[in-house]
Amino acid sequence: MSAARLTGTKYGCGSGGCGACTVMLSRYDPLSARVLHCSANACLLPVVSLHGAAVVTVEGIGSTKTKLHPVQERIAKAHGSQCGFCTPGMVMSMYTLLRNQPQPSLEDIREALTGNLCRCTGYRPIVDGFKTFCGISSELFHMNGVLPLDPSQDLIFPPELMLMLQKGGGGRLCFQGNRVKWFSPADLSDLLELRAAHPNAPLVVGNTNVGPNMMFKGDVHPLIISPGSVMELHTVSWGKKGVTFGSACSLSEVKEELQGAVGRLDPEESRVFQALLNTLRCLAGKQIRNMATVGGNILSADPKYDLSCILAAADCTLQLVSKGTPHQTIRITTSSTKFPTALTLTHGVRAWEFVSAFRQAQRREFAFSIVNAGMKVVFKEGTDTVQSLSIFYGGMGPTLLRSTQRKPMRLSWNEGLLEEACRLLAEEVALPPTAHGGKTEFRSILSLSFFFKFYMQVVQELREKVGYLLTILHPSHIQMVSEIQSSKDPVGRPRVHIAAFQQATGEAKYYDDLPAVSGELFVFMVTSTRAHAKIISMDFSEALRVPGAVTFLSARDVPGQNRRLWFNNTEELFAEEEVCCVGQIIGAVVAESREQAKRAAERVRVTYDDLSPVFFTIEEAIQHQSFFNPKRKLERGNVDEAFGKVDRILEGEMYMGGQEHFYMETQGLIAVPRGEDGEMDLYVATQHAAFTQEVVGHTLGVDSNKITCHVKRLGGGFGGKVMKIASLSAIAATAAYKTGRAVRCVLDRGDDMLITSGRHPFLGKYKVGFMNDGTILAADITYYSNGGSTLDESSFIMEKALLHMDNGYKIPNLRGHGLVCKTHLPSYTAFRGFGGPQGLTIIESILHEVAAECGLPAEEVRAVNMYSEEESYTHHRQPFCPRDMVRCWDECLEKSDYSSRRLAVQHFNATNRWRKRGICAVPLKFGIGFSKGFYNQGAALVNIYKDGSVLVSHGGTEMGQGINTKAVQIASRILGVPMSSIHIKETCTGNVPNAAPSAASFGTDAVGMAVKDACEKLMKRLEPVMKAYPKWTWSQWVITEAYCQKISLSATGFFMGPHTSVDWEKSEGAAYYYFTFGACCSEVEIDCLTGDHKNIRTDIVMDVGKSLNPALDVGQVEGGFVQGLGLYTIEELQFSPDGALRTRGPNQYKIPALCDIPPQLNVHLLADSQNPNAIYSSKGIGEPPVFFGCTLFFAIKEAIAAARRESGLNGRFALSSPATVEKIRMACVDRFTEMVCFTSKPGSFTPWAINV
Repeated sequence: MSAARLTGTKYGCGSGGCGACTVMLSRYDPLSARVLHCSANACLLPVVSLHGAAVVTVEGIGSTKTKLHPVQERIAKAHGSQCGFCTPGMVMSMYTLLRNQPQPSLEDIREALTGNLCRCTGYRPIVDGFKTFCGISSELFHMNGVLPLDPSQDLIFPPELMLMLQKGGGGRLCFQGNRVKWFSPADLSDLLELRAAHPNAPLVVGNTNVGPNMMFKGDVHPLIISPGSVMELHTVSWGKKGVTFGSACSLSEVKEELQGAVGRLDPEESRVFQALLNTLRCLAGKQIRNMATVGGNILSADPKYDLSCILAAADCTLQLVSKGTPHQTIRITTSSTKFPTALTLTHGVRAWEFVSAFRQAQRREFAFSIVNAGMKVVFKEGTDTVQSLSIFYGGMGPTLLRSTQRKPMRLSWNEGLLEEACRLLAEEVALPPTAHGGKTEFRSILSLSFFFKFYMQVVQELREKVGYLLTILHPSHIQMVSEIQSSKDPVGRPRVHIAAFQQATGEAKYYDDLPAVSGELFVFMVTSTRAHAKIISMDFSEALRVPGAVTFLSARDVPGQNRRLWFNNTEELFAEEEVCCVGQIIGAVVAESREQAKRAAERVRVTYDDLSPVFFTIEEAIQHQSFFNPKRKLERGNVDEAFGKVDRILEGEMYMGGQEHFYMETQGLIAVPRGEDGEMDLYVATQHAAFTQEVVGHTLGVDSNKITCHVKRLGGGFGGKVMKIASLSAIAATAAYKTGRAVRCVLDRGDDMLITSGRHPFLGKYKVGFMNDGTILAADITYYSNGGSTLDESSFIMEKALLHMDNGYKIPNLRGHGLVCKTHLPSYTAFRGFGGPQGLTIIESILHEVAAECGLPAEEVRAVNMYSEEESYTHHRQPFCPRDMVRCWDECLEKSDYSSRRLAVQHFNATNRWRKRGICAVPLKFGIGFSKGFYNQGAALVNIYKDGSVLVSHGGTEMGQGINTKAVQIASRILGVPMSSIHIKETCTGNVPNAAPSAASFGTDAVGMAVKDACEKLMKRLEPVMKAYPKWTWSQWVITEAYCQKISLSATGFFMGPHTSVDWEKSEGAAYYYFTFGACCSEVEIDCLTGDHKNIRTDIVMDVGKSLNPALDVGQVEGGFVQGLGLYTIEELQFSPDGALRTRGPNQYKIPALCDIPPQLNVHLLADSQNPNAIYSSKGIGEPPVFFGCTLFFAIKEAIAAARRESGLNGRFALSSPATVEKIRMACVDRFTEMVCFTSKPGSFTPWAINV
């Protein structure tokens, strides 16, 4: 598609794990004589597999130049596109659904989007736009004037393809590439011929297993056989025993067939089908299920694939065949070298037979299972005597694990059997602590929990409960503009993101969408495989022998400085003598294409001499006293003296893990040398173009005026595209300098995660003194962050954590120390919130523990400690008024119906042993702006052209937050021209120099004021003309008079923000421009046996001042909250004991998907709020809502506490963030956790992963 310049389909991960590359695949099916449409991941579809198929991309269904498709229009108008990188994939998933079902249900929409991830929106507005196809509208999106869905206007299947396929009789196809030969057999006999001739060749239909392994694991297959066109393998037939599926039937086809069968058959007859459907609903995403086949799932023999267990338990059979031998039927558990042509699922299960499937994954859907199981029990008719019991586990070893206790047991189905079975299972499923995949104790306990759930299901004859649907997704509630405001004034109105339609049609361009420059090369990074070592030698001779390889880069090729300078802290671009982490860049290969560059980079050989010490964790850094300077401290009151006056003292600690940015667009750029005076243009994905310009200039040894950075938009940033992208830009620029040709750099998802790192892990150790009523008089907190191997922005992040350590609570005696640990990991960097969430979470953990210790409701302890005086002072002595914070808190408790729901939670917990609920509410006080005052500035350039159109340039970066939209709204208000007459082309250092980064929730504040300043200057110049000719139009003023009077129609605008700073010696200073307030309440439900949890409901009240654009602000609140949901409950980074990141893609690292969003998500913007410090009384909102994810964490902790009380455990317990399924289950201590006992002591074995 890149060759055809169809750039709407985005490359996000390369493994089918994000959905950004979704297209519609259409094939004519001769068996049913109809055209079948399905969504598919383009990144997994080899072009040679598409013979006879039609592929529709987002460009094919509509455009702004011709006509939008209703799907494109509605996702845009519903504000469902922020950064826009995921939008084409969302559009194509929905479009495909409508091609198959023009009147879908909400469940159909939910299923269609299971394979699509979004890091910006929080999913609600996407669903809002799409559920209009079910006849449901929302408050933020009305159906007035939208295009109706007209299936008659859809693209038809190419007639020439249909004719070709109807004729049939095509022979074997063979495609020969440079490294791979691909065969597509004509029929079954031809397939068997090929199989016999090439027994080691993989069979590929959906390419969902072989493809990723070839790309990411380096598997090489010189020959591949693709039996996808063999019609015999696609048949579905029903017989007396059940249904038989051809081995090339997709998982979606199997699911659809079984759903129909469950509707036709009696419940007892369809038990196997129901169990299989429960598994299929959670297995992968829709796109993967559309392509993955039932035969491939079985042949892969991967225990993390969920089907084998239930198929084995249900005694399903395979039909096998090979050349020259008769067909053979075997059970799933029987091994064979023959080719499986079909799978038979039995039905007609007897009334005394029960079968069930279980799985638990890091995320409920679209995630590989950690452990899965299939179980079947057969009773003697009319009794509870067990005749046979079959138990199969996946994820408990390299292959399917079958319990040996499967012979007729002749025992009654009672507690005695349960105890004996669990005892025997505990022995069988025990895993060594070094087992692949880690989580060994959890996996062993999970296997026992699954059996107990099966036992209870059989006892109670219960079916699996249906999960929450989208039928109760609530819209957000927004403010309305004043009735006296002119209808032409867009400020305060929920205007659509100005690029939303282009993003929905795929016309919006990101850096990697730009056409290749003539002679363009590609650069690929060579990174360290050692955590701490001296570089002895680098041999790149083999790399340069790879066809297409051009040159190798290292530190010696840098013409200027091999350093990135940041506030007197330096970081090497290329490691010169020593590496200090796995993933550190030590060289780069430049080649004609990205594939050649990658292959060449893999052949660079580096010799190391390991150095000591080497350590990775915060605890190890504390032991080695390995800290960066400066070490920070803030103190209010006399903490030590106050500890002598309290009723109680509590000591503890709280750990928060890190988080990967997982912006949908990976980092990269295009460096284009101009061939004159050292000039170079960079088309780069950065939040800080001026810094990138500066670093590249220093690297090349040229002045900044020779380097021009262009930024059109980012596919997400979240703070991750400030520092590391500057280093990557410098390396790409060095390659361009050396070769004299344009150079493109696009990081693969895995390398992006390895090299760029993310949010800092934090450890907070505290001592708190309080009264019996929960009033806290003293707190002493020490914050440790894992900064990694270089300082980066870690010191500023630690400062922000300390500055937020009070949250909304007046603790009269408060002391905080902040230490950034230096370890041998890639340096951690800025992430949305910038240390704020970590600082806030530690104090909330303290409040939570104090409430538990006092036996008081947590909300009462929070309320009694909250700032309340009209003029209050933070712990760093910055004055503020907490009135609106208290209003947010009160309204949140009211709108969430907190009091009655807390009683309902208590009742639920009293009547449910194995499911528990928790509810939590927290307030928020979040500082806006940079504590380094010189960054609080903004600049803009506004040009008016003779036709009356307006061009706005500013120093901010559009990355989905809507900064361009708000800038246009501001300009429209002041100039009095429609938004359609105003355009923002790009962010360019040649237009607006020395701009501050788009960060700290301050972008709109700074840019908006600068745009306002420029527009007001222009209006002042035009004022005499407008007064002289009051009846003229805008164009007449500009064209007829102003230009002819030689009035300058270009103006710069500048905003000099407040001076903010902190005197760390005196513990005082106005650190922030102002504070954004809010409050959030969340309710969760946990499964005590598996650790799974459901987010039931979340209510947020947010003070955004007078919103410039309520739709955009609500989007920021929801998106930030969902990112926080991931931070506190799902997203877990894992490092190997030698410091290598294990979670390097969406298959291992899970961000929230649609299934994780609370079915009730209510956002309310606080009414009648004023903020005289910012543009039109608005407030920055990008970062604060991330912290609200902690309400889920503390609600989970409450639910766990309820479960522990059932086991007689009433004391405090530790729970670190994120509260993953493993941590939840392990904290819910019960008889099953006690059955699994590990005797190995820490330090006596090498664990799979470490907590850094």
